[in-house]
Order: sequence, then C-alpha cells, then structure tokens
Amino acid sequence: MEEHSKKRLPWDLDWNLLRTFMVIVEHGGITLAADHLGLKQPTVSNALRRLEERVEKRLIDRKPNYFRVSAAGKLLYQECVEIFGSVSRLPDIIRDIEDDITGHVSIAMTSHVTSPLFDAALGQFNKENPKATFSISRFESQEVIKSVIQKRATVGVCLVNKKDPRLQYQILYREYFGFYCGPMHRLFAKDDLKLRDLEGEPSVSFQTDHESGSLHAVAHLRSKTKLASQLTGVSPNLQEVRRMIMAGLGIGPLPLHIAQRDVDDGNLWQLPPYKNLPEIDIYLIFNPRSKKNRAENGLISLLLKGINETPLEKRTYKNTNPPVY
Repeated sequence: MEEHSKKRLPWDLDWNLLRTFMVIVEHGGITLAADHLGLKQPTVSNALRRLEERVEKRLIDRKPNYFRVSAAGKLLYQECVEIFGSVSRLPDIIRDIEDDITGHVSIAMTSHVTSPLFDAALGQFNKENPKATFSISRFESQEVIKSVIQKRATVGVCLVNKKDPRLQYQILYREYFGFYCGPMHRLFAKDDLKLRDLEGEPSVSFQTDHESGSLHAVAHLRSKTKLASQLTGVSPNLQEVRRMIMAGLGIGPLPLHIAQRDVDDGNLWQLPPYKNLPEIDIYLIFNPRSKKNRAENGLISLLLKGINETPLEKRTYKNTNPPVY
C-alpha cells in the first residue's frame, strides 16, 4: 500500500466494513454473519470484498465448506475488536462529567469466585460512590478473558492458563482442589482410602480440566490417580460439577474451601490424595488500553490497593491436612 494511500485510509474507509468483518470472523462464515446482521449474504460478501480491496490483503480464505482467517485477517480482527470496544464505551465516557463519580462498571467472573477482598472493595466503593452502577456476569474463564479484551467488561476474575499480553494480571487469591464423591458413590464415608482405590472410577470435571486448559494441574492429578480417562460429565459451572458429583455420576474436583460445607453437612466425601493438591490461582484482569470512566478507574484502583496491601499468604485458602472423620 503506497504511502499516500495509507494516509487516506482512515478518512476514506467505510468503518461499517470493519464491523461486518469482525462479525464474519466471530461467526465463522458469511451466511451466519449475514443472519446475525440481518443482511443478505451477497451484501456481506461484497463488504468483505471491498475491505480486502481497500487494505490490499486477502483476509479470509474461503471455498465451499472451507473457511480460514488469514494472518492479515487475524491482525485486523484484533484491531476491529479494540475499535468496537472503544466506540461502545463512548456514551459512558461522555456522560461521566459530573463532580460525583458516576458511570457503569461491568464485571465478568467465573463461577466459583469467593474473595472477601473483592467483596470488601466492591462494598466500600459503592458506599463512597452511590451514583455508580454495576453489573456482574458469570462465564467460563476463556469467555471472561475475551470480554475484557473486547472491552465488554471492565474487570474479570477468572482462572488463567496463558497470559495475553494485552491484559494486566494480579493474583486475587489462591485455592487448592481436591477430589470428592457423593452419598451414592461406593467410596462415600469409607476411611483409610488410598490412591489405588480410585483407579478406573468414573469422573466428572470442568471443561478446562485438560492438558492445555486453565485447570491443567487438576488434569495432571486426575491422570495420576488413574481415574477413567473418559469423563462422564463436564460443565464450566462449579455448581453443576458439584451437582454431578452429588448425583453419583462420578468423582470430581472442587476447591477445598467451597466443598467443606458440603463435607460438614454429609453431602460430599473427600477422597485421596490429601497432600500436595493442585494449587490454582484466581486472577483479577483488566485491559490497560481500555478508556475507562471514573467509576471503573476508581474500583480498579481500590482492588489493586487491597491486593498490594494484603500478602498472598492472607489471600490463600489453606491446603488442609488429611481429613479426620
């Protein structure tokens, strides 16, 4: 692309083409993108062709039953996400001009977050800034990360496997996972169990419990205990994993501090191993490139202050010794 053409691009480009391209990539095809946008398929195809001609790059390789985003397309998609996120936040930024801190804070978190530090910061900020508003949505960890990258969420709280360089990360708290069974399981309420007693048993788990997932440490332990390799049930939601364990579908992993109440109530039974359990960090994440309103900046500052002033040891749910029944 010639230098003059590069300089004219932001002035001449139809920005709707970028939005259409983003939708095509996210839906994995022209037809699905057209359905989502409420447009005819030829209109979407023509928009993609016009964009490719303008940037002088092939963005998507497409043939019958074949769809692949090119290297240039992937780079452009990332920029489209940034642009779309920034534009979507303009109403909040423009409105936030009063003396009192106003604005909306969107929080995305995974399904089993229990953090007194987070709750205290949220409560304190609301008390000091009653005109600010909040929304909290629950997703699996990858969707939380995606929401923050796309600026649909101010902050995220989730597990992290591989850190994206576009985001900033702080460990909010640390927890440990153990294995449990429900009242209908043959090992329930049995003492002196060994690892070999779990060999071949059916199991249930989280969708991220695999070698490349954020719960890979749990996957390693499940392999070590030689549980059945094929999972009987999976879910991204802790409560649903808990439900499957209690219903007897199989042995499953849960954070120790969350499962303890069910253990005390006789609804769950902890199984070996009892020591050297998987250590899982739960992260607070945010996008430093996102233009934030005063409420968002204020809450993030308060959370970071709490994290920096509280040693990780005090933000860790302790690993327990072998249970005494």
